[in-house]
Amino acid sequence: MSSGPSNVLFDDLFTINDINKEGKKFDRVSRLSAQSSNFDMSLTLDFNVELYPLQTDEKFSFVLASSLARGGPSVGAGVIDSLDEDDKDRDVWRPDGKGRRGLEEDYEYVMYGKVYKFDGEAGEVVTAYASFGGLLMALTGSHRHLQNIVLGDPVYLLMRR
Repeated sequence: MSSGPSNVLFDDLFTINDINKEGKKFDRVSRLSAQSSNFDMSLTLDFNVELYPLQTDEKFSFVLASSLARGGPSVGAGVIDSLDEDDKDRDVWRPDGKGRRGLEEDYEYVMYGKVYKFDGEAGEVVTAYASFGGLLMALTGSHRHLQNIVLGDPVYLLMRR
């Protein structure tokens, strides 16, 4: 891992404890509850079961990122006139494959959303809430591990088995 800036806001390995604990409400969406291996975080996440079927006791890698670009934010962002054509497309995901490959190439399931709420529970335990087009996420744990996540910022969620 490089010592420079990174787009990765949070990264951990989770094990699914339960799926649809409170019952299934939608045909194509399930809600998982998972516990992290490294940072003692808990995750509740809605996901599309047709696109990414998961089962109880399955492990997955979970990443929250501010951008899909590899290597962190670009230097001089906003000075577009001085960049050549390749650098203009550096942070752009394009379905026609003309953009540079980003983090999404390393993962099986990717969603784009927004952090809409933070709850400070007992002491240093906080919960970050995000919505991905109506699919919700709640990530709970020590504020030290969530300090890079900012209320109101867009976020990419990336998962792989």
